[in-house]
Amino acid sequence: MEKVNLADKFSRFSDYWNPKIVGELNGQEVKLVKLKGEFVWHHHENEDEMFFVIKGQLLMRLRDRDIVLNEGEFFIVPKGIEHQPIAQEEVYVMLFEPKTTLNTGNIQSDRTVKALQHI
Repeated sequence: MEKVNLADKFSRFSDYWNPKIVGELNGQEVKLVKLKGEFVWHHHENEDEMFFVIKGQLLMRLRDRDIVLNEGEFFIVPKGIEHQPIAQEEVYVMLFEPKTTLNTGNIQSDRTVKALQHI
């Protein structure tokens, strides 16, 4: 049991769209990820996914609307809902999601990360 300093953890990596595990609780993982550019449209068949913006601004595209998330705001994408995160500039995000959640959901691509690193 140790406290987690987000600034320290974010300083340990520079790659984009590659979530890092920083904590686990009740079958959920707490992940940090840096985003820049557009991600793939995808959905998660069985898991909800929470995006909490720590730094920057994230655009979450849904098929019926767009949601802009600023620092200190979060959005929960319900399971089965197709979404596409877009970061015009670098964004730091904390994710809360079940351990079974694959970052690209139902899509396999060059951005799919199957083995996440603990930092």
